[in-house]
Amino acid sequence: MTSAERPVRVLAIRLDSDGDVLLTGPAVRALAATYDQVDLLVSSSGLQAAELLPGVTETLLFDAPWSGAEPPRVSAKAVLDLVAGLVARRYQLAVIFTSFHQSPLPMALLARLAGVRRIVAVSEDYPGSLLDVRHRRPPGLHEVEAALDLAEQAGAVLPVEDDGLLAVRRPLPAVPQRAERALGAGGAWRQRSVVLHPGASVPARAPLPQGARAVAERLAHDGWEVLVTGAAAERDLTAYVAGDHATDLGGQTSLAELAAVLESAACAVVGNTGPAHLAAAVGTPVVSLFAPVVPADRWAPYGVPRLLLGDQGAACRGTRARACPVAGHPCLASVTPEQVADAVARLTYLPPRASAAAGGNRAEGWPA
Repeated sequence: MTSAERPVRVLAIRLDSDGDVLLTGPAVRALAATYDQVDLLVSSSGLQAAELLPGVTETLLFDAPWSGAEPPRVSAKAVLDLVAGLVARRYQLAVIFTSFHQSPLPMALLARLAGVRRIVAVSEDYPGSLLDVRHRRPPGLHEVEAALDLAEQAGAVLPVEDDGLLAVRRPLPAVPQRAERALGAGGAWRQRSVVLHPGASVPARAPLPQGARAVAERLAHDGWEVLVTGAAAERDLTAYVAGDHATDLGGQTSLAELAAVLESAACAVVGNTGPAHLAAAVGTPVVSLFAPVVPADRWAPYGVPRLLLGDQGAACRGTRARACPVAGHPCLASVTPEQVADAVARLTYLPPRASAAAGGNRAEGWPA
């Protein structure tokens, strides 16, 4: 078999967290629809999301010392093992997906050392001979659209029948038993339940615990079955927020099980963190408690009805801060339980394919 006849094996790379990996999903599907095989290289913090993405043949793991909130120390063995693994797989194309403030060049160097023939990435820095396609991100794109734009630079196109929205592999696992006991059986789940996810991987993007607890109390008062979700490390938080008025699922779901819980709900209330994008991937409307440390036009839940709450003009705007730089966390502390309850009511009674409404705290309908 000549090199021209050999199946084209592509390496897609996203070395961020689960939410970032989910946002890259449509671009991965475009690559999978265009080339013979697409593998995905992710970090430990993005592994669960990678395993949920349609179109991925093999998932590879590498914790990069240049990425993440707590990057590992440089390990020559880990780097050499990665390069050896890439050499063995004989990739002809690598597409490196990054957020606008990240550099693709360390990964491009490793891919080049591994013999990858063509490397495509967005780079503001001079790449020397590391990139074959040095793309510039157009202004105004959501992260999903920016990733698709980069995939197009690599020659990839979504099929006509693919809507370009977030998605997960099917089937999803069953909803955990504790949620089943709270909700009961039958088709009424989606009319009765709201998921409240009070934590976030970046503290500046999460509501204050007392505010989240007050939201749970108000939603329960309005007749909703409230499911409070969170990671194992957030069990104290979820227990506090749930109190005796909601079901605490903290630490009790994998990401796939959380997707099933979100799909069973009428709405999700969540900050700018991975579960917001997971809700979008299963088609559940989102009340987004959005701290403006990053821009909403790039990071808001994509492709589902949504309402953004929070002061988008707050002093923390655009800082990319991990810890809130303003005393009292006013951008989200100013959001009242009544505003959240009203947003949930508006989203859960929106007619299908409703038109997007204008305004700062806006509801956005199903894509046309």
